[in-house]
Amino acid sequence: MSLNRRDFVKLCTGTVAGLGVSQMFNPAVCEAISGSLNGERPPVLWLQGAGCTGCSVSLLNSVNPHIKDVLLKVISLEFHPTVMAWEGEPAIEHMYKIADKYDGKFFLVVEGSIPTEADGKYCVIGEADHREITMVDAMKELGPKAAAVLAVGTCSAYGGIPAAEGSETGAKGVREFFEAEEIATPVVNIPGCPPHPDWIVGTVTVALDAIKKHGLADGLGEVVKILDDEGRPLPFFGENIHDNCPYLDDFDNDVMATKFTDVKGCRMELGCKGPDTNSDCYKRKWNNGINWCVQNAVCIGCVEPDFPDGKSPFYEPA
Repeated sequence: MSLNRRDFVKLCTGTVAGLGVSQMFNPAVCEAISGSLNGERPPVLWLQGAGCTGCSVSLLNSVNPHIKDVLLKVISLEFHPTVMAWEGEPAIEHMYKIADKYDGKFFLVVEGSIPTEADGKYCVIGEADHREITMVDAMKELGPKAAAVLAVGTCSAYGGIPAAEGSETGAKGVREFFEAEEIATPVVNIPGCPPHPDWIVGTVTVALDAIKKHGLADGLGEVVKILDDEGRPLPFFGENIHDNCPYLDDFDNDVMATKFTDVKGCRMELGCKGPDTNSDCYKRKWNNGINWCVQNAVCIGCVEPDFPDGKSPFYEPA
């Protein structure tokens, strides 16, 4: 299928309902958006803090384009603890070498929150020069040098489960951490537990497309314009789940489900958080377009800043 740049942008902004990035991505788009920084594929450093690696797993489920094409044709993934062949001190040294070489011109992807208590020792990501490198250390050193940061997943965006009530780690999202450290690097939040692979791939590609058109600074400025107050790209997080739910007519007619297996009935009395949740899950769907949460259970509001405490309990008796 041929897909030009304009159609691709429409796709990412959700104007082609029901079709996700992973269903219509064309190899030509990879070629069109690669080489955005100095004629090279932009270097990407992917850090993993306090989290479950579910965001990486979600990204690896990108079907079309295959994740191999994203990593080898669109970006240059220089550091990722889960998928890279290197390990130990040589890998950490390479990460810092890339950050120095491409100072101000690489992208930092953060998965998982940043534990700040106990001098950051709740999350040690490696060693270099005979010293432990904590997530706090890495963010302080790499954050100011990055062109922009993608906070992938709700833990990275807002603290998420590691920052829930009862935690003693002082876990923070990237934007909160940057504000405390007075780091001015732009942050784009791509929340979700985990985020949809289209949200990740789509945000990266739209950003690279903007940079190729307008240059690094102005391109990032164009990306910032499409963010909501919570730092999320409006094309993916600008629509309310409840307002677009297939059970909306049942809600309007006061037809309520009493169990998940009910064919009809609004799920609100079972604990659905759709009225307080903004994302395009209802039309993008998951598992390569097979289904989504409300189809099998309820929305638990995982893309919102108050998840999980503000969305608990996830399920309620009817």
